[in-house]
Amino acid sequence: MSTQVNRSWQMTGFGLSRLERVEDKVPEPGPRELLVRTKAVSLNYKDKMIIDGTLIPDLVFPFVPTSDALGEVVAVGKEVSRFRVGQRVLGQVIADWPDGDAPPVLHKHTLGSSLSGMLSDHVVLGEDAAVLAPPSLSDVEAATLPIAALTAWFALVEATKPVPGQTLLIQGTGGVSLFALQFANAFGLRPIVTSSSDEKLERARQLGAWQVINYRTQPAWDKAARDLTEGIGVNHVLEMVGGDNARRSLHALAADGRLSIIGILGDTELSFSILPFMRNRITVQGLSVGHRRAFERMNQAIEALALKPVIDKVFGFDEVPQALKHLEKGPFGKIVITMT
Repeated sequence: MSTQVNRSWQMTGFGLSRLERVEDKVPEPGPRELLVRTKAVSLNYKDKMIIDGTLIPDLVFPFVPTSDALGEVVAVGKEVSRFRVGQRVLGQVIADWPDGDAPPVLHKHTLGSSLSGMLSDHVVLGEDAAVLAPPSLSDVEAATLPIAALTAWFALVEATKPVPGQTLLIQGTGGVSLFALQFANAFGLRPIVTSSSDEKLERARQLGAWQVINYRTQPAWDKAARDLTEGIGVNHVLEMVGGDNARRSLHALAADGRLSIIGILGDTELSFSILPFMRNRITVQGLSVGHRRAFERMNQAIEALALKPVIDKVFGFDEVPQALKHLEKGPFGKIVITMT
């Protein structure tokens, strides 16, 4: 392996201009590690925040970004028992969270942030921090699962239990949102999707949205959501933005509703009154992807449901800067980079 060239994209500083192509030696797996040849990498908004320097300002360089990828096992350490050469695998983003309660210090061992990322021809994964990819999905499709799909799954299935007929408000049409829409339909929920684009909302309808709200033409989208539920409010909101947006999310909720804090697209602070939480017995939970066992359960469900991820656009390995610029435009679904 050591004689092969390993291509990667590495940050030498913050900003897209400091993202450079590098060639080095292929890494060697340790006794309980897998050497994985990367086939496809998918982007998340957090990748842009890391590259821009807004999420991890004390990042040490050089650094390989991104956390989501599909790859093929090409070598295994002598103590590996869970995988064999030739299998397609996905990395568990929070590498030290196999099941149950989260580790005491979350994100201490996280791909693409505290650990080196996946934007490389070859990566090394611990055997306990990998899962088999769903057989029915292509390399490009499977690469989208580790953060976007698992976050949506954990919010709807692991952190709570879906109750058919209940309403779910989904903000936006990015990767997490569209996976949430697909899972919501599969479990009999009534999903309401918000966006500033009528074209995207129409596509969301085609994917099964029960109702849609254009928050640009209806800035009081929280009131619109309550009107759609005959004044009762929605049962669950996936909060993707932060800031003052969270106040509207709270107002849109029904009594005994749930607010899942998932994204920080607008602000890292939350703004709302405490009294409605007390009066309406609102449950608030922060979500940070999920554990490996949930990932495995989700992949089994994806197979059973024949679910297909929504891909916005696919770029080549040499087009990584263009892919990141496209991410800024607000894609409909996932952006994927193929390594060939």
